[in-house]
Amino acid sequence: MARIVVLGAGVAGHTAASFLRRWLPKRDEVVVVSPMAEYNWIPSNIWVGVGLLKKKQVVFPLAPVYEKAGIDFRQARAAALWPEGDAESPTPAVEIEWTRADRRGEREKIRYDFLINATGPKLNFEATPGLGPGKNSYSVCTADHAEQTARAFREEVERMKRGERRKFVVGVGHGACTCEGAAFEYIVNLEFELRAHGVRDRAEILYLTNEYELGDFGIDGVHIRRGGYITPSKIFHESLFAERGLDWLTRAHVRQVEPGRADVITLDGEEREVRFDFAMLLPPFRGADMKAYGRDGSDITDRVFAPSGFMKVDADYTPKPYEQWKARDWPRYYQSPAYENLFAAGIAFAPPHPISRLRTNRDGLMISPAPPRTGMPSAMIGKAAAASIADMLKGAKKPTHTASMAEMGAACVASAGANPFTGTAASITVFPIVPDYERYPEYGRDPDYTFGEIGLAGHWIKILLHHMFLYKARLRPGWWMIPE
Repeated sequence: MARIVVLGAGVAGHTAASFLRRWLPKRDEVVVVSPMAEYNWIPSNIWVGVGLLKKKQVVFPLAPVYEKAGIDFRQARAAALWPEGDAESPTPAVEIEWTRADRRGEREKIRYDFLINATGPKLNFEATPGLGPGKNSYSVCTADHAEQTARAFREEVERMKRGERRKFVVGVGHGACTCEGAAFEYIVNLEFELRAHGVRDRAEILYLTNEYELGDFGIDGVHIRRGGYITPSKIFHESLFAERGLDWLTRAHVRQVEPGRADVITLDGEEREVRFDFAMLLPPFRGADMKAYGRDGSDITDRVFAPSGFMKVDADYTPKPYEQWKARDWPRYYQSPAYENLFAAGIAFAPPHPISRLRTNRDGLMISPAPPRTGMPSAMIGKAAAASIADMLKGAKKPTHTASMAEMGAACVASAGANPFTGTAASITVFPIVPDYERYPEYGRDPDYTFGEIGLAGHWIKILLHHMFLYKARLRPGWWMIPE
């Protein structure tokens, strides 16, 4: 009998655990550790954040789903790894701290044969003073954050209906942020809803981003096939914003957020004060800040984790200039180089370097997007790690399934208004996610599989994906046939 522990129940972790339970015999245990009692389909938090959906429409309790599937669920946070075992046993263990109300604060160790770290990100609001819920800006990173943001947005709409003019700022709250795509989707939905409420003429809306130019999205931009032409995503993005009357400020780092004001410095050193009445600014990410210990209790955290808190895997972490970055630097198996029974999936793995060119200002401050690893890539990585573990339990000597971001494509559907008759969505496919200039020397990607459109059909697809992926996550009949 084997025990496989999955840390995290987001897209990567939930996918990995679900397939492990499907593929492994009943005698093997699958244990999921997550501090949250509910699964959250995060892409739809955008709609919650403008009041189009309720929190209950994007979450569901995990315990009943896992109980029915035969998965052992522990509502707890992972505190430390003991990959060599400890004084009590040579079997590897993860130390957890319970977050469930009746056991809150209790600690225990779970022994494992294999472990997948899919803890996702720590939302590092502390990186920018004054950033985040309960302080001076809003977020849509969690369903609770999105509900709070929706309440504030409704209050702004009511003030505008009474004749007031208001300024909205949407974007990222630090120069090292990722997930610019979520900020993009939120701002176009916000603008759509202001028009739907008849108050768009009283709103000034600014997009604040660390991207060198619009359309970078942390993947160094993309050249998309559209209408028979190859168009840079910069043009695609700027055109969409111009059509909606949205202003933008690129190459920006937020140093501090105060009530109604963000202090910003740009890549060229310009200091600016950005005033607002409402700000939705996403935080930078860190790893879950787990520690790792040797069997003798010595601290081996730096053997397992990068300084960012993300787990080291089979990537090339050799520091090198941008001109020497290669697609093959990126991991394929997501296996720890230090411990063969340890994997990382989704946001939890440490990228070898950014995808976009790393840029710093004259003071050495990085103002450049970190690489995105959410959604479709996270699910595919989680599934591949699970498949490799299943094969290794059957006798394979090494991982058998790959999911390199330099070898996979991704599709993104970003809604721009949720009305089923007048809403639209920007639909973009990219192949590969990490550009490979050795295979595709002109653009780094295959133009036959990289394209984008905007229209009502994409919005219908977005609605379908919302329902389809929540169906899959609930492990309803036939869930495994729905692609990642």
